[in-house]
Amino acid sequence: MPESRSEAETDEKGEKPSKNIISVISQFADDHLTFVRNISTGLAIAGVIVISRSIKLMTRFGVASEIPARFIENNVSLRGRVQTITERALEVEHVPIYIPLLSPCWLKLVRIFTVPPSGLLSSGGGGVFPLAVRLAGVELTPEGRAWLEQHLSPAQTVWLKLVSREEETLHCLVSVRRGSLRSLCLNDEVLRLGLARTVPVSGLHPQSRLYLRLHQRLLRAEVKAERKGRGMWKEDSLWERTSQAVRENSLVRLIRRIFKWT
Repeated sequence: MPESRSEAETDEKGEKPSKNIISVISQFADDHLTFVRNISTGLAIAGVIVISRSIKLMTRFGVASEIPARFIENNVSLRGRVQTITERALEVEHVPIYIPLLSPCWLKLVRIFTVPPSGLLSSGGGGVFPLAVRLAGVELTPEGRAWLEQHLSPAQTVWLKLVSREEETLHCLVSVRRGSLRSLCLNDEVLRLGLARTVPVSGLHPQSRLYLRLHQRLLRAEVKAERKGRGMWKEDSLWERTSQAVRENSLVRLIRRIFKWT
């Protein structure tokens, strides 16, 4: 009897067989499977709620001042829908992240236990004010604004990578999706097309790493447009330059005046 001999040897040495903790836990889980599942589910939901509350995943921001400072510092990307394009900025409605099943429950809990500002957590569009968004480091020309109006349709989804905030205006890198794996940064694109100029990035210290990296990136896009003669950098043809020189020549102007007098 191998087992009896082994047990006898163990007893002779004065040692007691140790219990297998993993087996005990497994047995307990099997015996109380429903209880364990309920605890796991509860902990998971509680964890997601705590995380979502701390980073405000499901909060709709109505004005720039409601966005946490850490979002700006960490250059968080927000999703939004274009409403209008003004002379100086885009008006974008923030679209919060939606988590199926959890988001409706979370909104109900918030409404029960808190009194949120008007429109912040409404699932519809009523009472929600658009965010004023400017292309960071870019000054649009009238042609640039016309290009944006042509290529950004109403209610189109855009992504706003936060760079800085000035009062109620956000300075962002604004991107749109081009297919499933590609996105187009509008800041770079309007500069590459010669439809804007680079300007100092508002709200950032000129010696900060982010400022230098972003400004260099935008300058490279502007230089490409200048080299290729696009947009505002487009040069007149030889015939156009010659015609302009002739029209501005003093002798030609004098001859025109003489013919007018006669």
